[in-house]
Amino acid sequence: MPKTSTLAKVDDLIARYPALSVCRDDLIEAVKAICESYAAGHKLIVCGNGGSASDAEHIVGELMKGFLLPRKLDDDMEAKMRAVCPEEADYFMENLQGALPALSMVNQVALNTAFANDQATDLSFAQQLLGMGDDGDVLLAISTSGNSTNVIYALQMAKVKGVRTIALTGKSGGNIKSRQLADVTICVPDDETFRIQELHLPVYHMLCIAAENEFFGD
Repeated sequence: MPKTSTLAKVDDLIARYPALSVCRDDLIEAVKAICESYAAGHKLIVCGNGGSASDAEHIVGELMKGFLLPRKLDDDMEAKMRAVCPEEADYFMENLQGALPALSMVNQVALNTAFANDQATDLSFAQQLLGMGDDGDVLLAISTSGNSTNVIYALQMAKVKGVRTIALTGKSGGNIKSRQLADVTICVPDDETFRIQELHLPVYHMLCIAAENEFFGD
């Protein structure tokens, strides 16, 4: 179970965006899933199309380096650096930050284009999940409509590989919601694509803030 201060990030979000109160239970479950996965040494995998592809990249950027909190490396890591590269150790310790492992499937340009050309365009995310999804990882799949075929296939392959799934969608949830394709489906309360995206950003910022607090907060 995540720390009380970590789960409190959900209510902090809702205080700023009251419309998201309808998503509270799912937001809490998403925080729990991500924190439990990281606590067990696993990673977060993210995908989406168009604006949601940019969101996937944004999420990885917030997790793989410091976001709101300092992420000082621990004494064990410092000792290893001084043993391996003593001349650079001070520079590394001053600038490198603790990371929460996260991968975006949208930035694999060579793989995605080759697979789309040789095999099937809508299976490129599924192919990546097949190759790198590990039991215990979490997939955060973003689709404003809930109907994106490549995202749906990614969710299905994630289940095959034992990867826990979180979907971030719009009000209806589309096929992702109706077919119960994700373990947790966060349906932000709007139907218009750009407004859905406007609500997705504070949601995933909160998920990143919560994860950072869990592992780097007091």
